[in-house]
Amino acid sequence: MLLKDEVEMLRRITLFSGLPPAKLKLLAFTSDRVMYSAGENLFHQGDIGDAAYVILAGRADVLVATPNGQLKVAEVEENSIVGEIAILCNTPRTATVRTATALEALRIRKDDFLKLLADFPEMAVEIMRVLADRLSQTTSELTEARSRAQRAEA
Repeated sequence: MLLKDEVEMLRRITLFSGLPPAKLKLLAFTSDRVMYSAGENLFHQGDIGDAAYVILAGRADVLVATPNGQLKVAEVEENSIVGEIAILCNTPRTATVRTATALEALRIRKDDFLKLLADFPEMAVEIMRVLADRLSQTTSELTEARSRAQRAEA
C-alpha cells in the first residue's frame, strides 16, 4: 500500500480525521505496517503499552483473563484504534487482542502518539469521547450481566 493510501485510511479514523494532511502523512510514515494471520496476538494483557494499532483491514477480539479462562469483551474492526489506553495511562495492557481474521494494521509507537496529542489537543478531546463511550458501554454490559446473574440466583 502506498503512503497516500495509508493517509486516506488514517483520515477515516474519527480520532485522526481533524488532523491536517501533512500530519497524517507524517503519522503514516512513522508508523509500522504490520500483518497478522488469524489467531495471532497483537499484544497480551499485562504487557507494557508501547504502541497503539489502527486496524486497516480485518477483525480482532478483545479478551480479558478471568478465573474461568479468557472472556471476549469486545471486537475491533477496520477503521478503529486499539491499545491506546496503556499508552495514555502508562499502565500494563488491560486486555489481550487476538486476530479473528487475517489483519493489517498501522502500529503507532507511544512517543509518536503522545507527540500528536501534545501538538493537537483536539485529538485528546476525541480520545476522551471514545474512552467515555467505551466506559459507558462496559458499564451497561456489566449492569445487564449482574441483573441476569441475580435473576438466575432467584
